[in-house]
Order: sequence, then C-alpha cells, then structure tokens
Amino acid sequence: MSSKQKHDISDGLNEEYYQISADILGSFNKYRPPLNIFKFKEDVARIMPFFKVGGRLTNEQIEELAGLTKDGLIFVSRDDHPVYVKHISYQLDLVLVDKNLKESEIADIFTQALTRKMKEFLDQPVPVVFEKLWVDLMVLTEYLHADIHRARGLVRRMHTEYSLENHSVNCGFLGLALFGKIKRNDFDEGGVKRKMFDRLTAGLFLHDMGMSKVPAFILTKDKPLTGDERAKINGHTKVGYEMLNKLNLKYPEVEQCIMQHHERLDGSGYPLKTRDMELPGKLCSVVDSFCAMVSSRPYREALPFIKAAATLSQDKRYDKSVTAALQGLLIQDLKMKP
Repeated sequence: MSSKQKHDISDGLNEEYYQISADILGSFNKYRPPLNIFKFKEDVARIMPFFKVGGRLTNEQIEELAGLTKDGLIFVSRDDHPVYVKHISYQLDLVLVDKNLKESEIADIFTQALTRKMKEFLDQPVPVVFEKLWVDLMVLTEYLHADIHRARGLVRRMHTEYSLENHSVNCGFLGLALFGKIKRNDFDEGGVKRKMFDRLTAGLFLHDMGMSKVPAFILTKDKPLTGDERAKINGHTKVGYEMLNKLNLKYPEVEQCIMQHHERLDGSGYPLKTRDMELPGKLCSVVDSFCAMVSSRPYREALPFIKAAATLSQDKRYDKSVTAALQGLLIQDLKMKP
C-alpha cells in the first residue's frame, strides 16, 4: 500500500478511530493492552476487531500486530478516548510522537497529567518528586514552543473547581497562552528563547507552591480568616521563595512569579509592597487573580471569564497591557461570550 493510500485511510477514519503508531503500541502492556484494537482489512475496506479488552494476545498475534502497525493498518476507537488519555498522561512525551491526536485531545491529556503531577508535588514538595513534574513541564514547553497558539486549547480545559493543584494548572495554562499573545511577533520570528520559556512555565505553575505549607483547613475555610490565619496565607510567597533553593530553581523568571504575583503597581501588594515588577511578575499577578476569580470557592461563586477579565482591566493596580491582552485572548481568540 502506498503512503498516500495510508494517509487517505487515516483521514477517512479519523473521526471515529486513532491510527496508532508503533511508539504508542509499544507503551501498552504487551499481552494485555488496556483498550480495544482494530485493524483495517484492505480487501473489504473496513475496520474489523483485532483485540478486545479482557483478552490476551498470543505471541503470534503480537508479531502480526507489529507488522500491521508498521503498515499503518492498526487503529483504536475514539470511544476509548478516556482510557487513551489516561494511558498517555502517564507517559506524557508520547503526545510528541502521536501525530493522529487532535489538539483538543492533547489538551485533555496535558490537563490530566499535569494536574496529577502538580498534586503529587504539592503533597510532597521535595526534589525527587519535582524532577518528575519538571519532565512533564518540559514536554509541555516543547509542544507549545513549536506552536504557541496551541495554548488556547489548554485554556478551554481550565478547572472550574478550586484546589491548589487545579489553580496551579489553570495559572500555567492561561499564563502561557497570555504570554504567547503578548509576545506573538517574537514567537513568529523565533525570538523567544526556549530556556526562558521553560523557566517562565515553571514560575507560572509553581508560583503558589508556598501554599503547600499552609494548613488545608485554612485554604478551605468558608468563614472570615483570623489574623494569624491571614498571616500564614500572606507568608506563602516568602515560603515559596525559600523552597527554590532545595529545588535548584533560582532563576529570575521563577523568582518573579513567586515573589511578585501578589504585588501591585501602586505598591499596595505584598510581601515587599514594590511597584517595580518585571513581566513575569506582572503576568503572574493578573493570571493568579483571574484564575482565583473564575474558580468556585466555599465562600463565593465563580465569576464568568469575561466579567472577571473586565474587572481586572478596570483595576489600575494591574498592568494595562497584560489585562488588555487577557481580554483579547478571551474575546477575539477564544470567541468567549459575556
């Protein structure tokens, strides 16, 4: 079969099936794959069952499967999308080799993988756990650095319920999409350096990691905080900054996200009450506030995205270029309605 014929088969079946690659197939359990497998029968031009979940492949079938996969004739059903997403989310680098996934499906995978990895890290913020998170963050930056417009699909997957890991992922997704809009020309011209992008990504995802040291009952409290409780929350920026040494993450972009996301341009923020903020800090302050506003909490309902963005755009404590870019991202790029 010619490569053009294989491509035509894949295009024709793409809405119902994934054409699976040898890399993805090799990541499954050899004898008991976690989802149903189908083969394309050329003589009748139809998809037919090859393996059903719950069964066991023989050595002969494994050999046959490898050959059929090489020829581009093996598929999995999009009905098994949740299983496929979960599987790849544990081996996130596979999204970079699977050319048959849609951007929306890749966004599902990143959301599931990074939310789980953020929770693991925030539950146990030590270097060995962070290293695993870092690997997945670098898969994300490789995916987005190649085409920053892909970040828009991630924004559509933002969590609506608050938890520390959900908030961290929301800020990471939105912050990268917003940075892409602000620096669109630089991305188009190849002017955004990968190392800087990696570090900004880490800063956006980890800006609130100091909150992992705040007792959970304070974070979920539905009554007004006491003075001591408020002090513990306000101290999370300095705690987060102190955690950077152990993680070997002493980079300006990360430090600015952690130390400046509660600073304000009029000097009314904390912990330093500075007016002198760099772009990562300005960006993270807008993103952190916005993501807090659009997530439901025990003491208040979430605001609609457009209303939250409009509120921030009218607040002089935030950088106008960043809040304007936020409104543009939501209304013009993502076509969101009030």
